[in-house]
Amino acid sequence: MHIAIAGNIGSGKTTLTGLLAKHYNWDAHFEVVDDNPYLNDFYHEMERWSFNLQIYFLNSRFKQVSDIRDGGNTVIQDRTIYEDSHIFAPNLHDMGLMTKRDFENYQSLFSLMESFIKAPDLLIYLRADISTLVSQIHRRGREYENTISIDYLSRLNERYEAWISDYSKGNLLIIDVDNIDFVNNPEDLGLIIDKVEGQVNGLF
Repeated sequence: MHIAIAGNIGSGKTTLTGLLAKHYNWDAHFEVVDDNPYLNDFYHEMERWSFNLQIYFLNSRFKQVSDIRDGGNTVIQDRTIYEDSHIFAPNLHDMGLMTKRDFENYQSLFSLMESFIKAPDLLIYLRADISTLVSQIHRRGREYENTISIDYLSRLNERYEAWISDYSKGNLLIIDVDNIDFVNNPEDLGLIIDKVEGQVNGLF
């Protein structure tokens, strides 16, 4: 079984992935951040490095999905390959930070890759407003994220909401994280686990 967590930068995907993996004894596949050779350069010079970064993520997530398919274990994944194609790459193109040529090349490659993969059995979407995202980004203190603008996060949020409103590739669970603290409050985490339990039980 393949469960994936989607959401904007700072929504809590990585943390929840780890917590659910521990609770259910699932294998966790995390997004490559610390060892990403493009991320720091991208946030300082987005137009120059946008295509390189998106290709790196696309390659990394395609490998993750391939490994999940071949592994046979229940896996929870931090961010999906669909978010790159439906949210981050088109946003960069619309902002003038990725050329039309590079964007079309990227989308062509994604379409080819998509024909070889299967969507998650369950997608968990973490919905958060901008103030929540900014607070959590500042709290984790990654230096390269200090340059992320409110406008950039807002554009991503709009695209996330549009994507989720039309999502039909599998089961979907939406969790509003603005008024909960699943890291420090066991009751809040328990509420999420109850919701996940209801979805997962229907998948077996």
